[in-house]
Order: sequence, then structure tokens, then C-alpha cells
Amino acid sequence: MTTCGERIVEILEQRGVDTVFGIPGNHTLELYRGLRDSGINHITTRHEQGAGFMADGYARASGKPGVCFLISGPGFLNAATAISQAAADSVPLLIIASANPPANVHTPPAGGRLHELPDQFATAQTLCQACFKLTDPTETDAVLTAAFHMFAAQRPGPVYVEVGTDVFGQQAGPSQTHTPAPATPSGMDQDTLQEALQAIIQSKQPALLLGGGAQGCKRLATLAERLQAPVVNTVNAKGLVPTSHPLSVGGSPSLDSVRSLLEDSDLVIALGTEFGETDFDLLMSEPFQLHGQLLRVDIDAQALQHNIEADISLQGSVHEFVDQVLNVLPERNPAADVQTRVAQTRQAIQSEPHYHQDFAAFFAALQAAAPNAVLVGDSTRPTYYATWMYECEQPRSYFHSVSGFGTLGYAIPAAFGAACATERPVAALIGDGGAQFSLTELATAADQKLAVPVVVWSNTGYEEIANSLAARSIDTASTVISAPDFQHIARSYQLEYHAPSSPAELSEVLKTAWQAEQPTIIEVKQQKFVTSSSGEWYGTP
Repeated sequence: MTTCGERIVEILEQRGVDTVFGIPGNHTLELYRGLRDSGINHITTRHEQGAGFMADGYARASGKPGVCFLISGPGFLNAATAISQAAADSVPLLIIASANPPANVHTPPAGGRLHELPDQFATAQTLCQACFKLTDPTETDAVLTAAFHMFAAQRPGPVYVEVGTDVFGQQAGPSQTHTPAPATPSGMDQDTLQEALQAIIQSKQPALLLGGGAQGCKRLATLAERLQAPVVNTVNAKGLVPTSHPLSVGGSPSLDSVRSLLEDSDLVIALGTEFGETDFDLLMSEPFQLHGQLLRVDIDAQALQHNIEADISLQGSVHEFVDQVLNVLPERNPAADVQTRVAQTRQAIQSEPHYHQDFAAFFAALQAAAPNAVLVGDSTRPTYYATWMYECEQPRSYFHSVSGFGTLGYAIPAAFGAACATERPVAALIGDGGAQFSLTELATAADQKLAVPVVVWSNTGYEEIANSLAARSIDTASTVISAPDFQHIARSYQLEYHAPSSPAELSEVLKTAWQAEQPTIIEVKQQKFVTSSSGEWYGTP
């Protein structure tokens, strides 16, 4: 007999899943029966939030869904922050969670059952893009197939499958023929598409604005060249058009210089971006505005309505749109004024008050150690600068938790998850405050022998929040916290530890760390790397 739990694992393997993250519990035992003879690697984390963040990092680095096994009640709720971060950044996660059967669930006050939650499914519906409840074991194939198809049918995000604890051990229905997920749905409104194409053909000074929804599109540089348009990559699109490309502007639309470029364009073509605050107004100066026409393309109809009104809104796949444009758009002669606009904007970015030479040297040291590395950032001082200063030559090279939900503790487990998905070097960048949210996952990576350097930016406090308080004349005492002795932390997990005192030394230490057989803690003390004022984001350089 094949149980429902075993069948779930079989289906995951058929769908190409090679890694799952979670912590086994009495309510998910049957899932682990199936894992034994599968080719799937289960990574046991130290906290369910860590499992969610690792799955997020795995998904961002690979482009495939990250998968979590979660127990009911506290296990699911522990992962809620990670699920919300993935939802905010449109990251594909598959959550397989157990739940008490209906007979064991009571309205408050609870009836005393293990892991009892009044309505776990309803809670999941507030966090996830789609939710499925598996109550009949004969429907195992149908439910899992529907869940996987959601990743192609809509904007990516967390998909939740709830399985009753009374269902896991029951006999699954007969195995169904494996059906691959359908291609991203086509069928753009033809009238709107023709309107968009006409606007593009008539534009004299267009600009291309890329978001995370353009990930995986291979012809973006070709589109920019055909349009003779400057390209702005948002955070979740870093590397989609390489920074070395002559039309790549770099920076961020949070900066005045990049906003000026876009405002001076007669048509901005925004592909797969929701114009979120953390991409377009991270400095909290003023809402993003445009003077010319705005064309938005997104797979999600609701996202097209967010934050800024478009002149032309086109629901559909970015890939399909790019192909349609390239099929009809005539070649344009290289325009000297475009090169001038790009060059002037690049120069203006480096003259911005929030462009900091000390951080430029810091980022250069990271990239010199491994130009093809994946850098995973937390909400910490360097990652705010990275928003407009860290540039990439290939996709899926940089992501952080500053965008979207803005969690702390993300970078350590997310970097470990990324390292499970790619052969490229991976590093975490996190503050000494944020690191204390997820230090225990160092043990998970040590178990897995992941050679991931964890770069801890050490300034003994929540300094960005201190700046915000100070800007409003509020006492900053609440942001001053003690930090652990990271050298002793490393020793306790049997890891290597380094404390470089210069960018050049940091580069060498990183190279050594990537040759190790376990994570390495690299403590970067702020006072050794930053010699002039930094931070104070809100209206002050």
C-alpha cells in the first residue's frame, strides 16, 4: 500500500523537486516514510522560519519552487514570516502542511489537542497565493498537480497544500500520468497589445524598466537594443540586463538621477514590476511619478493597478510581450543621444548624496573575490546601499529582504537555501542585530557542509532605526543592543572565523571561505570600513 504521505513525495520527485526543508513532527511522520527511498534531500532546519527562508533562497537562486514540510499549528505559524516575505517578492514556494482533522479543531477556547489552531486553512489564505485542502487520499495526484500548475498560471508566490493528519497514512489513489505544468497562459488582449505596439513604434525616447516578473526572459537585452532604450533594473531584476551592457543604467528608481531619466522619457515600458515602495521610494522622499506615457505589462491583473496608474496596462506574460514586440518592431539606428543619456545618468548616480565610496569599495571587494557569486542580503546598512550600488552581470545574483516584507534574519538561511540550488559561490550579508534572529541555522549549514561565508556587518545595534528615530527627535536607546562574540559563536559550531580590516583582506578571506567544507563567519566591523557619514536616509544625505 502506498500512503498519501508517500505518494506526495513521489509526486514531488516527478516534478523535479530535489530538496525540501523542514522539521519532522508527529503530525508529518508519513511524509518522512516516503522520503527514505526517494532522491529528495531533506534538510532539517533549526526553526520553521529558517525552513521557509531556505526554501525562498533556493527558489530565487534556481527559479524552481522551494518546498517546505511544516507541522500543523506552531510549525506553520513559525514559517508565516518567511511565507509572507516570499509573497511580497513573488517567490514560488510550495508549503506542505499537516492540520488537525475537523473533529479535533474547536473554536476558542481550544480543546487541548496537539498543535490545535482554530482555522489554519483560513490563516494560510491570508498569506498565500493559492490554497488547497487534501481531505481525500484518492485525490492526492489531482491536488498536487493543481498546486504545481498554479506556479505557471499566475504571479509566482506561496502555494499551500494542507493535509489532515488523519489522511497522511491512508491509502493513496492510483498513480496518475505525470502532466507537466502548462506554459504560462497566453491570450493578451489583442486591442490593448496593438495599442502598446503603436505607442512603442511612435516613441522617440523610450526607457525600459524591469522588475522581478521579467525573470527568465532571455531577450531583454535584444529588446533594449531594438528600442535603443536605457534599461533600469529594479532590485529583483538585477542582472537581467548585465551592468556592462552599454544601455544598462544601474542604480535604482529611488534615486533622483534615475527618476530624472525616466521622467524625461516619452514612454516608460515597465515589465513585471509593481512599483513598490522599497524599489521606487526606498529613501521615502516622494511617490514615484512620470511625465510621459507609462506602459505596464504584468501577469497579474491586480498588480497592474498598484501604486501608479498606467496609460496602457497589458495583462500577460513578459516573455510573450517581448516576443510580440520583437516580431514587429523595426530596427532602429544606434542613437548617440541614448548613449549620452545613459552615460550622464551613470555619472549622476555616483554624484548622488546616497552614493557612498566606502560602500563602493566594500562591494568591489565582494565581487573581486568571485564575480559570479550570489549575494543574499538582509535588512542591514550595506544592503540599503546595495539597492543602487551593487550591480550584477547575470540574473539571480543578488536578492535581499529589504524589498517587500522587509524581514530581519533572512539572509543566513536564505543564503544556505540558495547554496543548495546552485553551484555558484553564495554569500550572506547580514547585520549583527539581524544575525541574532537566525544564528541557529549555522548548525543546519554545518550539517550540510555548505561553504557559505556569512558576512556580519557589525555596528552593535539597529543603526538604521536609530537614524530614523533621531531624525524625528526620538530617543535612540531602544536600538542599542549587545552583540555576541561572533568568534566564540563560530567556535561553538566548529566553524571558521575571520575579522578582516580592509576591503582587500575581505576579498582574500572570502576566497578562502568558499574553499572550506562548512560556513565561515566573517565579521566586518563598521568602523574599519566606513570612514565618513552614512545612513540618515530620510531626507538627509
